[in-house]
Amino acid sequence: MTTLAEAAAQADDLAKQGGAERQLADLRTQWGDELEAAARSRDFRERAVAYRAIGQFRFRQKIELLRRGLEDESPAARGSALLSLELLSRDSPGFINAVRPLLHELVNSDPNEAVRRLAVVCLRHGSPQRETIALLSALGEDDEQSRELRQAASKVSDELRKRAGPRGRS
Repeated sequence: MTTLAEAAAQADDLAKQGGAERQLADLRTQWGDELEAAARSRDFRERAVAYRAIGQFRFRQKIELLRRGLEDESPAARGSALLSLELLSRDSPGFINAVRPLLHELVNSDPNEAVRRLAVVCLRHGSPQRETIALLSALGEDDEQSRELRQAASKVSDELRKRAGPRGRS
């Protein structure tokens, strides 16, 4: 009996291979209901697997489910949702732009440092908006933050500023 995590790993392998869109679509169809059920589980571990699986399955239609994952009470579930969001947004900044205010909130005030860093990494794939650049620049210069968080914020801020061109340098 295959688990959701195993099916998601298989889907991720297919997606990385390329050219296996039909097989990937079949897996999405086969596992879609179980993924939805796992995302509603009382067990944070099952929710975390479900949110991570969204990215592995390249389930672009599940952005609203991912949004719910970003607001989950469990840091593991929020982190898994962020990993999926980062993966899905590599080719399309629209995913990041759709949840940008929520990402800003996670970067600013999530109690879990790893979740904050993952949210910073996700913002790398969004469009280079002035508010995001300012937020990340300030975070990168805040001595009260951890070195890892400051470094991640500075790096992403610099990348976004370069992508923005002259308008992002103000």
